[in-house]
Amino acid sequence: MTVLGSGEAADLVKAKSVLLESNGRHHHGPEALRAALVDLHDFWLSSRCATLGFGGDGGGVALVAVGALGRRDLCPYSDLDLVLLHDGRKGIETLAEQLWYPLWDAGIGLDHSVRTPGQAVQVATTDLRAALGLLEARHIGGDGTLSGKVRDAVRQAWRAGIRNRFDEIVDTTTERWRRNGDVAHRIEPDLKNGHGGLRDIQLIDALATAQLVDRPSSEVMEARTLLLNVRTELHRRSGRARDVLRAQDADEIAASVGFADVGDRFDLARALSGAARAVAFGAEVGLRQARNALPRRGLAALRRAPVRRPLDSGVVEHGGEVGLARDASAAKDPALVLRVAATAARTGLPISAGTLTRLADTAPELRTPWPRAALAELLALLGTGQAMVDVIESLDRTGLWGRLFPEWGAVRDLPPRDRTHVWTVDRHLVEVCVQAARLTTRVSRPDLLLVGALLHDIGKGRGGDHSVVGESLVRQIGERLGMRGSDVELLAAMVRHHLLLPHTATRRDPEDPATVTRVLDTLRSAVGGDDERVAVLVELLDALAEADSLGTGPGVWSPWRRTLIQGLSGRCLSALDGRPFVEPGPPDPAYKEMIEAVAEDGVPQVRFSTGDDVATVAVALPDGRGALSAAAGVVALHSLQVHTADVAITAADDTGAVAVLTFAVTPRFGGLPDPALVRSDLIRVRGGSLALPEALARKERDYAPSTPEVERTAPPRVLWFDDEASGAVVLELRGTDRIGLLHHVTAALERTGVDLVWARVETLGASIVDSFGIAGAPERAARREIERAVLAAAVARPRA
Repeated sequence: MTVLGSGEAADLVKAKSVLLESNGRHHHGPEALRAALVDLHDFWLSSRCATLGFGGDGGGVALVAVGALGRRDLCPYSDLDLVLLHDGRKGIETLAEQLWYPLWDAGIGLDHSVRTPGQAVQVATTDLRAALGLLEARHIGGDGTLSGKVRDAVRQAWRAGIRNRFDEIVDTTTERWRRNGDVAHRIEPDLKNGHGGLRDIQLIDALATAQLVDRPSSEVMEARTLLLNVRTELHRRSGRARDVLRAQDADEIAASVGFADVGDRFDLARALSGAARAVAFGAEVGLRQARNALPRRGLAALRRAPVRRPLDSGVVEHGGEVGLARDASAAKDPALVLRVAATAARTGLPISAGTLTRLADTAPELRTPWPRAALAELLALLGTGQAMVDVIESLDRTGLWGRLFPEWGAVRDLPPRDRTHVWTVDRHLVEVCVQAARLTTRVSRPDLLLVGALLHDIGKGRGGDHSVVGESLVRQIGERLGMRGSDVELLAAMVRHHLLLPHTATRRDPEDPATVTRVLDTLRSAVGGDDERVAVLVELLDALAEADSLGTGPGVWSPWRRTLIQGLSGRCLSALDGRPFVEPGPPDPAYKEMIEAVAEDGVPQVRFSTGDDVATVAVALPDGRGALSAAAGVVALHSLQVHTADVAITAADDTGAVAVLTFAVTPRFGGLPDPALVRSDLIRVRGGSLALPEALARKERDYAPSTPEVERTAPPRVLWFDDEASGAVVLELRGTDRIGLLHHVTAALERTGVDLVWARVETLGASIVDSFGIAGAPERAARREIERAVLAAAVARPRA
């Protein structure tokens, strides 16, 4: 019988084969198998070192393991990563060949190198991959003092040089994430290299070795165990080194890692998703914390610490992260969590880990119904598009998202049953919302589109038809969010029938009048037979169908599918004979005194009234070109966010026309301004002593995105209607809100010379739907000129 330590690598291969082929009561589970493999290779290698005469301490030659063997997480077909250290002795190459060749001849995968201590430290300072490996170096045989000396020197050099190579670490990590995708949300994840995979845990360890962050949390270490167990079984069952878990292998592997009694590969996929999300979150937070903890040298050490820059009420930017103002309290400010999230998405800045922890510890559940401000912040978050993905993920990892939406637990990490889906169900919902944010200008109710996109599959994971289950759930959610009853009905109908258009268009003849009748009858039944509401619902379902397809996976939204669905929705809308425009009502009678005062002395009047969630700013001033843009600009100048606005022209005792403007507002930061100051600024603007463009430009820069890639998610759009009630032509602008937008748009309209009869402004989260009644009937060329001016004003952005 051959002795394992005799030097024959074939004996190592045979012993390894016995471990992998064991069964019955001798079968090794994945953790036990890894431990046995590490012990097996350690024993063979240390015995080989002894046979070759490496000697002990002071011998000047040592063998160390890096990589999987160095970390003691050797999987069945992991390569051996070995480094032969020496103090410059002669004949080292011959000794190395005596060590490596038996392994090569036996077909064992081997990465190897021969280094002096100086060479090891040098390569660690110039090659990032080699540095990360040497940080995990573990002594196998020979001179232990030499191994320890090199290990300590490499770690010291790593800590000393981390500032200069940190950007390389971030760039390499980001590129790896981009190339390999998310472990948590992919149907066939890369367990080692993907975002949230095993290499991210090694990254956290490396940052901890540099003394920039703490060691991985217990949650991350539990995730590591699951990822390693699955990778171990993947190697064992495939008979080779593989890191991508294919769907066809998952059932057997699920049984091997402890899911045999509770389900199938979908249970494993859900557990892997949760584990990978914990790792990904830990890696992302670790990189941010590490950057902030980098040692400061030279002139940088003399610079003042970052200041706290106000971003919104109770929200500041500090050190490149979104944090809480010193006096902010989630217990006193119900909308604070969502305001922090919306601000982070709007600015492109991450929420600091400390802020997330503080909010998780102190934020109570929102009362039912939510305050209006909380719903507005939710809509603002959902309207940011791609920027919301990481923000929602950070809220979910810290329990805050589940506190807002308890129903989310059923879809969290839930794998899809349909192979066309590339995301878990919860991530799919967020991705569909991202796509919906691009389509908000196609619908008259962008707020319902965004919420419907977020919740359209919320009924999955509970058994039964997910559309029917979801309809019931969103009724509860809509009421909890504080939506009006009619809007809850529309939202429920969206979720119940979100597959109606795609299923009907692809399974029936969309050009058949009977098909259109069938769709309309279904939707009339859902919303009580009101054709105007049916038209809104058709519009929403059309946009949701596109967003749902785009958020499912590549190739799902094809030109053929677009033609069928949009053709069917278009025929449905035509069959409804259009939708009448609802003219804004007359100004509130309570403003009669203001109107009379303006008519008497021509001086603008301003009045504030406060409610539970929003304040109303009423402005009365002599009608004339520039009146609306001046009032809107002064409101923006005082950091007031406009939720709705109405403009009407009236007369007082035949003494002249008076414009009455009412704005529903909330302060973007701090409290409401002094009405007298607002009135004073308005008088100065109208008198020419306050240059509004320059003053407003400074204010806009304060709220501009901090990074150039943070842009609006949907291009603005202009629509034209004929308002038969007033004889005016209606211009409707759909776009993405920003501070000062109403001023710029109304100023553009005024420059074109149009005569505004009335205006109605509505802000729905991050989206706006602004309608302007224009006297007369501008010709087509004039309309194009007006449209160009309005769109130019809508897309212009101040420099950050």
